[in-house]
Amino acid sequence: MKNLIRLFFTVCLFLFFSGKAFGQKFTTHAVKKNETLYSIAKQYGVSQDDILKYNKEIKKGGSLNVNTILVIPSANGAVAKPEQQTGNNVSGESVEGLIGKIMNDSVVKKEPIGFVEYKVKKKETLYGIAKKFDVTEEEIKKYNKELYATQLKKKMVIRIPKYRKTEEDQNVVDPDDYEKYVVAPKETRWSIAHKYGITVDSMLVLNPGLSKTTNYLQEGYELLMPKIPGSSVKNQETQLYRSYTVPAKMNFYRLEQQFGVKADEIVRLNPEITERGGLKEGMVIRLPETKLDPGVINTDNYIFYEVKPKQNEFRLTRKFGMSWADLVKLNPALKDGLKAGMVLKLPKDQVGDFEVKNSLVLDKINLLDSINVENRPKVMFMLPFRLDKLDLNDTETVEWTIANRNSLKYSLGLYSGALVALDSIKSLGVSVDVKTFDNQLDLQKTKEILQKENLGSYSAILGPLDVQSLKEVSNQAANYQVPVIAPVPAKSDISLGNVFFSYTEPKTLREHMLKYVKEKYTNENIVVIADEKNAETKAIILENFAGAKALEVKEEKKNIGISRDKLAGLLSEDVENWVFVESDNFKLISSLVSILNAFNNSLLDIENGTKKLKVRMFTTDKNNAFDNDVISSTHLSNLHFTYPSVYREVSSGPFVRRYKEKFGDAPDKFAVRGFDITYDLLLKLAYKNDLLSVSKFIGETEYSGNKFDYEKDISSGYFNKASYIMGYDNMWIKELD
Repeated sequence: MKNLIRLFFTVCLFLFFSGKAFGQKFTTHAVKKNETLYSIAKQYGVSQDDILKYNKEIKKGGSLNVNTILVIPSANGAVAKPEQQTGNNVSGESVEGLIGKIMNDSVVKKEPIGFVEYKVKKKETLYGIAKKFDVTEEEIKKYNKELYATQLKKKMVIRIPKYRKTEEDQNVVDPDDYEKYVVAPKETRWSIAHKYGITVDSMLVLNPGLSKTTNYLQEGYELLMPKIPGSSVKNQETQLYRSYTVPAKMNFYRLEQQFGVKADEIVRLNPEITERGGLKEGMVIRLPETKLDPGVINTDNYIFYEVKPKQNEFRLTRKFGMSWADLVKLNPALKDGLKAGMVLKLPKDQVGDFEVKNSLVLDKINLLDSINVENRPKVMFMLPFRLDKLDLNDTETVEWTIANRNSLKYSLGLYSGALVALDSIKSLGVSVDVKTFDNQLDLQKTKEILQKENLGSYSAILGPLDVQSLKEVSNQAANYQVPVIAPVPAKSDISLGNVFFSYTEPKTLREHMLKYVKEKYTNENIVVIADEKNAETKAIILENFAGAKALEVKEEKKNIGISRDKLAGLLSEDVENWVFVESDNFKLISSLVSILNAFNNSLLDIENGTKKLKVRMFTTDKNNAFDNDVISSTHLSNLHFTYPSVYREVSSGPFVRRYKEKFGDAPDKFAVRGFDITYDLLLKLAYKNDLLSVSKFIGETEYSGNKFDYEKDISSGYFNKASYIMGYDNMWIKELD
């Protein structure tokens, strides 16, 4: 307890100073097209020298690259807010409307000479009206701004612009150069980009309605795509040919390596080779170019990779464990050279030095080796220490409060681990601006803190713990595209794209557990014991394992239990018994653990011979009921109890040593979690000070006792999909998967 008190006062001291140390305020600004240092300085009311002072990578008088993130200091204590994002909702604009946009961007802007008032008829569309008056949908919207927010309705009166007729511009974009493409099931941005031979960036330009913060692509969504000259993707023949002029010193072996075509096939297609006695310099020959049916280019059959700048043939073949000829065979566009941004497809079962996430191949990035010390992230910690409720002079009361108030225990653990993470990142040469606030587990206090802070200056916010405050922080931070990390389970209606739910969801844990059991399963006898509350889980387990049996749980007002005799009748004497226990009632779990332990290794008399009954226990949800003191750890070990977990046990390592040096005691699981979440966040921000961007291409990361693999959800934030499979073995808890 003395160590807990020492930890508490250390945290209080840091909390006090962190709230006082930062008088200078900052915001960030993403450079837009045609912006200059002068125009940005004028926008924020600061001098150019002030901006240069905090952005060493740019030079006075030099050009600014679009999307460069600048740190902007405050002007007279007040920071101008950058323009708010319009959001990431997928636009409902039609493909025809997007073609109109491209055409409008390619000609000189027109001014109307007058307007026609038009009353909308039943079932009319904006597209149809635009065609009728020979204008674009966008031109109609421009002079009827309500159409940006509302749908076209019957009897609505709108203004149609009239223009002078001019000679047709020869440089106008031809709509016939584009086509509508409807997204099919199991297609991704990368699979479609591969079909059309364009980059994903080009696809985003053609389809501005696509979100830039998530890679999600909805089935049935209409895309505007460039037609492949001479055909449509859907109507291309499966066999095409290309002409090739034979260079000096070319032979059949090199042709096969370069184009993946056997010598006898080349000779068959080009009889003149035989007539002229072999390949000759300058000879023009035909080579087959096999194009697969686009319908099979999806996530069922392929994984995809976006080529990065400065990559070459050697790096790619080593990464994918494939020959260049095999890569070219799958991706004929490689014959014209390797280009950054092009999308390659690979076999679904291909393995190599890479990670696959949602059918996209991710580059393995060592964050420790990728730190940019020029990045100076700013992080807010908001946790409920509730110092307003404590008399720091009354040590006895403080001790009792720390031991009995969960919110304070969690906050102290998380924050003490976070302090060690800050020390660790500092030793790597990275400076971090930190501000820590006690939101007192109160929504009104949370709002007061947010009102006083310039949220646009923060790289990330960690916390708070209570759902209502977390929702408030997330809503306000979303206006500035600032990510918010939820350090503990957060069940709510939060549906904002800037929230990182670090605690793996129960459904994901269950899926991991069932996958593990399936991989280990041979012919074991599976029995499911679940109470009414877990009926859905029971049904899922029975569905996944043909022949699995279920045992009824008797639930009364004061009692809950099972029939020992019925359980004995379900157990097999010939194969090992795998028993799933699904409940959060510690009385039922305690009873089952004792009964199963008694059955395990019990001697059976089978035709005057002896045989042991084998029982192993599983669960898909190891909740707090399994940790109750009445449940024997020895029994759990005898049953090789196996379960999914968000974290693993930690007893040694660099973090534990640092923690003991700082606080004089071993870290609990909350301190371990606080370190891992914070260290993961800081390393990613030190790599690139934009967590939303980094999370698109950083795969799974792992630290002392936790791992993180964030995946963007279609309608809300980023969810951690990583977890462990843990099991008891000889009184030790070990990682099994």
